[in-house]
Parts: sequence; C-alpha cells; structure tokens
Amino acid sequence: MEWIDVLVISMLPISELRGAIPYAAIKGLPPAEAYVVSVIGNFLPVPFILFVLHRVEGLIRRIPLIGRLYEYALSLAEKRRGAVERYGYPGLTLFVAIPLPVTGAWTGSLIAFLLGLNGRKAMLFILLGIMVAGVIVLSTAYGIKFIIFS
Repeated sequence: MEWIDVLVISMLPISELRGAIPYAAIKGLPPAEAYVVSVIGNFLPVPFILFVLHRVEGLIRRIPLIGRLYEYALSLAEKRRGAVERYGYPGLTLFVAIPLPVTGAWTGSLIAFLLGLNGRKAMLFILLGIMVAGVIVLSTAYGIKFIIFS
C-alpha cells in the first residue's frame, strides 16, 4: 500500500518526488524502488499539462476555486520562466532538477506550456530534470536516514 502512497505523493504539485522519496525512506522502502516509483509518479502529470491543458483551460478558469488555484500556479510559473527563456530546453532540465519549492515538474511543465515549447521535446527535458532531482533527494533522504539510524 505504501507504493501507492509514494506514487500519489509524487504526483501532487506541492510535494512531487521531494515529498515522496523521504516518505518512502521513513516507511523503510528500498531506495531503488522508491526512486523509480517517485520518478514515474512525478512524470505522470507532465503530458497532461503539456498536451491537454490548453483544451480544458477555459473550463478550469470557470470553476471558482480551481480557477483561482490555476491562476496562482500560472503566476508562480510566470515569475520563474527566466532561466528557461535564457537557457532553453537545458534550462528547463536545470529548473526541474533543483529540488526546491516551486521548481519541479509541475512548474516546469507550466513554463513550457506558457512559452509554447515543443511538447515532446519539453517532456524529455522535464523527465531528465525529474531524474536528476530524484537522485539528489534520494541521496539526501536515505543518507540522512542512514546517519540517524546507524
């Protein structure tokens, strides 16, 4: 059951894999499996954002609470689009790879959407960023667990 929790946590825009991998470490799940499940879960929303969002954007904006959340997410993405504009697709990878708040796959996908980047190419560079972020978070979470519980 913990694997489903890890998958769901990694799909959420607030936590992404930055929350899922430490959760997996706390639950005692093996690092390699925690990494794979978290990367997959973190990547799952990306195609939706890049390829479907433009079709449902009008509907999203008409639902009061969801519309406000969407506008807020867009404003965050808008503020952070500079690195991607400056460095292109590699900048998108770097942006997603930095495991800090509001720099993950969700925001990276929104930036790619806002900039009108090629969706397939953006998906590849976002996936690379997710994988790098996963290695950083995995090393940190399981390293701290090893230090504390050894």
